[in-house]
Amino acid sequence: MPATPERAWLGNPTHSEAIAVHGSTPVPPTVVLVHGAFTDASLWAGVISHLRAVGLSVRAAANPLRGLAQDAAHIRSVVRHLDAPVVLVGHGYGGAVITQAATDADNTVALCYVAALGLDAGESVLDITSRFAPMPVIDATLTAALPASCGAAPERELYIRRERFPEVYAADLPSRVTDVLAVAQRPIAWSALTGRSGPPAWASKPSWYAIATADRTLNPTAQRFMAQRMAATECLLDGSHAVVLSQSGAVAAMIREAVEQGTGRTGV
Repeated sequence: MPATPERAWLGNPTHSEAIAVHGSTPVPPTVVLVHGAFTDASLWAGVISHLRAVGLSVRAAANPLRGLAQDAAHIRSVVRHLDAPVVLVGHGYGGAVITQAATDADNTVALCYVAALGLDAGESVLDITSRFAPMPVIDATLTAALPASCGAAPERELYIRRERFPEVYAADLPSRVTDVLAVAQRPIAWSALTGRSGPPAWASKPSWYAIATADRTLNPTAQRFMAQRMAATECLLDGSHAVVLSQSGAVAAMIREAVEQGTGRTGV
């Protein structure tokens, strides 16, 4: 592999020498995966296997799903503590999180969106979902009250009804898988859907976007709009919102492309 100029992947010459270079060899990149609503980091299992098989370092972060600012701060902290360049990947609501988290994370060199929300400054999740034709997931969710502490107002959180989960979230997966996903789903706080995004990281970082053309949770037309708005490299996948499981190999291939182009590494 040809020599790579020192700190070529940084895009910020003031970044710490400790993570820029080990001697004359750039630090290998780390892929950080951020899940969205109604699931957890295990959704990335197939993608992780594909990425590790080609020698990439991978971390699947736990997204709190409690509020956009809070969730972004958590992921930003995860990224900043990695002494390596990072390719940050978000699925669904996780896209909104990485959009805000990567703005102040200098070691983030590329962004990947998988059927994900790439918000602009001042936008909320509901701003995007209400702008396009409603999807079946809207009628399939239920709201539960989460007891608040310290006298705060009670928080509401959303689930997908178990009997509707396969249809709206993962129609291209077998029932033995969707039955487990439906039972194990993690709710998202309602406030996460109304929080306003800050300046988007995609405005200054190279981005890739996998559009799930059979998605019944996030409108594919909305996905295409966001991908084009951020001038992302697009990848069309005929899959449900759970495309990270149903087409893990294709998703991993897009991430590998982002790693290669974002960090100057080849052959991964």
